[in-house]
Amino acid sequence: MAAQAGKDLLIKIDMTGDGLFETMAGLRASRISFNAETVDVTSLDSQGGWRELLSGAGIRSATISGSGIFRDSAQDERARALFFDGTVPDFQVIVPDFGTIEGPFQITSIEYAGTLNGEATYELSLASAGQLTFVAL
Repeated sequence: MAAQAGKDLLIKIDMTGDGLFETMAGLRASRISFNAETVDVTSLDSQGGWRELLSGAGIRSATISGSGIFRDSAQDERARALFFDGTVPDFQVIVPDFGTIEGPFQITSIEYAGTLNGEATYELSLASAGQLTFVAL
């Protein structure tokens, strides 16, 4: 697999609730992380004293984070409204030459910053809030 441009990892938000996804405006950096908790079933009978894990158990989750330039666009307004309303819309993450992850996420934090002689910036974090789907490219 050839190297991929970071700008091609896209975070998109469902703008209308009808599956109309638009890229989050102004993003410069984005990241998605997958996690799986384990269920330890090790006992005195475990062979050689090695830890044993229960297959298929535990909680799976994903987190998304991003940062960029604040543009005060329709996507920024949608993100603000989602945060303050506590609603959980679908998001879509496109990972180049890998696939598309889609499902409900809750915006868990939004931070805004700015300096006297610089641009206004924002950072946001999202946590999965239900089953995610993956479609390979």
